[in-house]
Amino acid sequence: MAEEVIIKLGQDALRTTAMLAAPLLLSTLVVGLAVSIFQAITQINEATLTFIPKMIVIAIVLILAGPWMMDIMTNYTINLFENISVIVRE
Repeated sequence: MAEEVIIKLGQDALRTTAMLAAPLLLSTLVVGLAVSIFQAITQINEATLTFIPKMIVIAIVLILAGPWMMDIMTNYTINLFENISVIVRE
């Protein structure tokens, strides 16, 4: 395999991973920041206060964005399997 093909495969894998992880990471970042500000204002230092809202938001995001995430993973995998003969020959 040529270096260009390997680099392209790596870039596609990283791009797909970033697209799949972004909704979960960004939503938990926003919720974590909001809870941290709330804790700083009220001076409540409870560990479960940050954990439970993040878990709820992750569940909601997975329910809402789950079909889109599965579509991205399916398309990436199908594209990879369809082009494997071309990739191996290069």
